[in-house]
Amino acid sequence: MRPDVEAMKADIEQSVALLRRRLDWDVALRKLDELNARVEDPTLWDKPDEAQAVSRERSQLEGKINTVKAMEQDLEDGVMLAEMADEEGDESALEDARESLRGIKERAARAELEALLSGEADSNDAYLEVNSGAGGTESNDWAGMLLRMYSRWAKAHGYEVTIEAHEEGEQAGVKSATILIEGPNAYGWLKSESGVHRLVRISPYDAAAKRHTSFASIGVSPVVDDTIEIDINPSDVRTDTYRASGAGGQHINKTDSAVRLTHTPTNTVVACQAGRSQHQNREMAWKMLRARLYELELQKREAAAQALADAKTDIGWGHQIRSYVLQPYQMVKDLRTEVETSDTQGVLDGDLDQFMGAALAARVGETRGSSAD
Repeated sequence: MRPDVEAMKADIEQSVALLRRRLDWDVALRKLDELNARVEDPTLWDKPDEAQAVSRERSQLEGKINTVKAMEQDLEDGVMLAEMADEEGDESALEDARESLRGIKERAARAELEALLSGEADSNDAYLEVNSGAGGTESNDWAGMLLRMYSRWAKAHGYEVTIEAHEEGEQAGVKSATILIEGPNAYGWLKSESGVHRLVRISPYDAAAKRHTSFASIGVSPVVDDTIEIDINPSDVRTDTYRASGAGGQHINKTDSAVRLTHTPTNTVVACQAGRSQHQNREMAWKMLRARLYELELQKREAAAQALADAKTDIGWGHQIRSYVLQPYQMVKDLRTEVETSDTQGVLDGDLDQFMGAALAARVGETRGSSAD
């Protein structure tokens, strides 16, 4: 077998072995059998909420097991193809086998990271909120660029994106916006993106073409399902209604259909204007508020999350988690993990996996080497 093929085979086998250990393979197989039996029990469906929870757990575990099995089978097929091509001296077929193994290796690397998504709400959908910092049009434009960046990342990974609230900037971009991102592990991937993001560029709004620094903050909260109890005293919540702004249907700018909720004890504010009626927006705003308060509770349980909460106190110098420099050179650098790239356009177009993966691994505190024992 060619040395490069042998090396890829060894890397993939190591990844598969690691995934099996993290899943606790034999235990996972027994658990899946138990969940299959419960799903097939007709009496389970007398309790719809419980049935949905069991079905969701079964689907997630089955997906993880099938991912490992598929990689093992694809690895076996790829190695067999490479060996046959090598014996026959068929360089074209050998390159096809190499390409197949490269794809398996990339899948294995992502599966390793996804195996770290074991937090209480990591598998949930997520709300992502962007707010511009001080600086008027510059910061509003930067906030709009971030909103586009995360929307493109989500869509590239097969997630559904829905705009829940959107306040436009006076000349460009957005002052604030909230989007709902729906898909497996959405919150787990996005949670490390919370914090202040800094942009350095030649301003397109400055006739003197001077370099400007802009700030915007990102906040991420898990969507909370009805099985999680979040106790909110209605008397602690102030409700304001106002006219929705931006593109929309016949109710936009005509009726006070938008809803803003303020949770006084925590000074948590959420807003929704996506619904066609005040009733729909009120219902969605309450869901968003529950998600935000749940996220606050999760942060209290994690020592590392306290530093993250401190970083959100000011959208400005000294609090940023990532810098995006477009002038005088091209560089995006994460200040927590030291991961950097000169492909600034790729990042702004949604290529964020390297940053998310590094932050996730650092947050969990696991590496391949420390998991090998």
